[in-house]
Amino acid sequence: MAATLRIQSDWSQALRRDEGEAWLSCRSPGKPTLYGSLTRRGLSTEGVPDIAASEGFVVGEVTKKSILISCPHENVSTKFLAPYTTFCRIHQKSITCLDISSGGGLGVSTSTDGTMKIWQAANGEIRRLLEGHVYDVNCCRFFPSGLVVLSGGMDAQLKIWSAEDASCVVTFKGHKGGILDTAIVDRGRNVLSCSRDGTARLWDCGKSACLGVIADCDSPVNGIAVGAADNSLNLGMPEKAPSEREIGTEGKILLLAREDKKLQGVGLQSRQPVFLFVGSDAFNCCTFLSSTYILAGTQDGNIYQLDVRNTNAPIQVIHRSGAPVLSLLPYRDGFIASQGDGTCFIIQQDLDYVLDLTEADCDPVYKVASWEKQIYTCCRDGIVRRYQLSDL
Repeated sequence: MAATLRIQSDWSQALRRDEGEAWLSCRSPGKPTLYGSLTRRGLSTEGVPDIAASEGFVVGEVTKKSILISCPHENVSTKFLAPYTTFCRIHQKSITCLDISSGGGLGVSTSTDGTMKIWQAANGEIRRLLEGHVYDVNCCRFFPSGLVVLSGGMDAQLKIWSAEDASCVVTFKGHKGGILDTAIVDRGRNVLSCSRDGTARLWDCGKSACLGVIADCDSPVNGIAVGAADNSLNLGMPEKAPSEREIGTEGKILLLAREDKKLQGVGLQSRQPVFLFVGSDAFNCCTFLSSTYILAGTQDGNIYQLDVRNTNAPIQVIHRSGAPVLSLLPYRDGFIASQGDGTCFIIQQDLDYVLDLTEADCDPVYKVASWEKQIYTCCRDGIVRRYQLSDL
């Protein structure tokens, strides 16, 4: 795996002061880590800090919120981004999940303080408290309309809420263990959930009923994703005719990120296995990049890119640190990943550098959400951070 550049988590504050310093490092597998530092020499005429790097590192473009650093010897470059805004008052404790509505106006988040809240994405102002789960809420997401929220909790319940008046409109019961992740089929007449109980279930929102168990593994299912399958893929035939309440399940695959080191693909309508890939450790999360390419992240820091048509060997394995991969999100021509050591990075096909979203200091970044050029992260330190990407 390529070399990895790191920077002091609060570099942008440190370099605001004259003579301010921040540490840097470049780690390459099998070689001693190269350590260095950045020093602020003053301000340019445009009001941008003039930054110098120690031997072995080169400073590229600098703005008020970003700095491009290269280590020519290892042929690696990273653009470090500081948050544009931080919201510290949404929750009192660790924030375990968040999502942003399709219009970009609202955020929803869950926390180990026992609350789930809807807030304004622009300023973090709290709009609604969603109360009704017993114990912690593990996951939350907006429906495509942006007016409705789907949540899953340790109480094994899946709930649908109105974002407008905070009422719980549907509760699904059937799982026998805490719900760990959810997915929405098309516009959301059907939804999916996975649980510690080893099952993934399909639900009918209109009748608040379970339409079936899509998969039953002997292992907790940590994450799921649903996507349209490539036409050449054989998804199998359902054993019995699907209910007319199933809307939009045809031609789709459900990915299951399993605790027993397996990533599984199942035909959503057929309930038939499509592939099974064994990784290096427990899979925590998975996502579709396209109808052929998928990504999945493991507890030991590997991000596997696979082609669903042939999962015998991964296309590539990205490994930036040994910390658990906690969240994967497709973004433009690439993806955003977050890890248990506080790192959060963006890889794009046409960029020759990695974008690193900084400031979380060794606290896990549990989830990432995006809206256009704004990226939101939530972290164990109880802070929601918003990053503003310039033109990629």
